[in-house]
Amino acid sequence: MSHKHLSLLHTIFQDPLSSNIHWREVESLLRHLGASIEPTHGARFRIVLNQAEGFLHHPHNSNVCDKQSIKLLREFLVHAGVSPSSYEEGKD
Repeated sequence: MSHKHLSLLHTIFQDPLSSNIHWREVESLLRHLGASIEPTHGARFRIVLNQAEGFLHHPHNSNVCDKQSIKLLREFLVHAGVSPSSYEEGKD
């Protein structure tokens, strides 16, 4: 995993939640992890990663994800078995 993606993963899992994460960075990370990303209705996207399915919303008025979106992304990644520590141990 690249340093950029690992850094973003750390940012997603840090407390307090960051409010400076761009949607394109999230999309890039998810694709790097092997997720399929399909637009559904409006700004909704269906994400499938490691047999876990979730829905995320593209930010409406900007390209920066709000804290609630980051919280939902974090919960989805945990459900899919992704965490910063799993990639620091050499899993890729």
